[in-house]
Amino acid sequence: MRLLGDDILTEEGEFIINMGPQHPSTHGVLHLKIWLEGETIKRVQPHLGYIHRSIEKMSESLSYRNFIFATSRMDYLSAHMNNEACALAVEQGLEVEVPQRAKVIRTLMAELTRLSSHQLWWGCTGLDLGAVTPFFYAFREREAIMSIMEETCGARLTQNYMVPGGVMADLHPDFQKHTKEVLTQIKDKLHEYDEVLSGNVIFEQRTKGVGFLSKEDAISYGCTGPMARASGVSCDIRKLKPYSAYDQVQFEEILDTGGDCYARYMVRMAEMKQSVSIIEQLIDNIPEGDFQAKTKNVIKLPKGEFYQRVETARGELGVYLVSDGAASPYRIKYRSPNFSNLSALPHMAKGAKIGDLVAIMATIDLVIPDIDR
Repeated sequence: MRLLGDDILTEEGEFIINMGPQHPSTHGVLHLKIWLEGETIKRVQPHLGYIHRSIEKMSESLSYRNFIFATSRMDYLSAHMNNEACALAVEQGLEVEVPQRAKVIRTLMAELTRLSSHQLWWGCTGLDLGAVTPFFYAFREREAIMSIMEETCGARLTQNYMVPGGVMADLHPDFQKHTKEVLTQIKDKLHEYDEVLSGNVIFEQRTKGVGFLSKEDAISYGCTGPMARASGVSCDIRKLKPYSAYDQVQFEEILDTGGDCYARYMVRMAEMKQSVSIIEQLIDNIPEGDFQAKTKNVIKLPKGEFYQRVETARGELGVYLVSDGAASPYRIKYRSPNFSNLSALPHMAKGAKIGDLVAIMATIDLVIPDIDR
């Protein structure tokens, strides 16, 4: 037994390797230090901070209108939902009533975002495990959604569409038409996802029984989103504390008790179908009226503390906002899903093979800037 420079004990015969921080190694700039005995993982230690931009501190120097958009750069695949959480927190402080049309638009955009995020995850998961075809299938549908985003918001990824009181602009005249076309395309093609990957024997062998996380451990590590629901934890904020138009639609919270990589995979596959159902229920029932409530040009919240949480594509995002009555937040704290989900990685990877670590990472579905915030 010997000591290394960071005072971590290693056994004779152990081999230490570094995964990352180059981008192609993992989903974003994450560095994993891995202790191996042969190909068996004895320990994993995540090293963070490679893409830290101090978004929380930066938000304290921005106005209540502008700080919202800094969160587009956290989980950039859930930009709409991140912005919505901040807007809801500000609206809570202002006690402003958001128009019904804006609530429905927010929900539609959030579920389109969830679909595009899960499609990118599906394609990358296949790619991580050696299957190239899923990546092209996934981007076929995702590109159609990105075109709707660009047409509606002027941007494809970091849309900056949510504002205090509603949304920045009304829907494009062709929004309903193009959204229905996308839904038809997705429903026609989802069976291909199962044929290519879900039922693939090699994929099943790489994911079933790998990266097990029990319900108790998922709760203990603070996991949320599809990762927790795959371990049987009921935690969908859309169900537990509905916001926007989620109280107007019927959908299922997808739960699985498998707790392994395959269970996490199947939960997200089923969630895509639920997102399609939510959009179908709303797309022909968008109310007329204003898309934004009237607010002052310079927003000042009353002194106090405000908290809002939403369900992003990766889990629960919480926004804790402290106001001292000025035109900028006194303190901002984000409870990001990726940070908590990553904390379970060392536990899930212990005793697995180095190849299993790739599968575990893929089904956690990390977006690193959401951790380094």
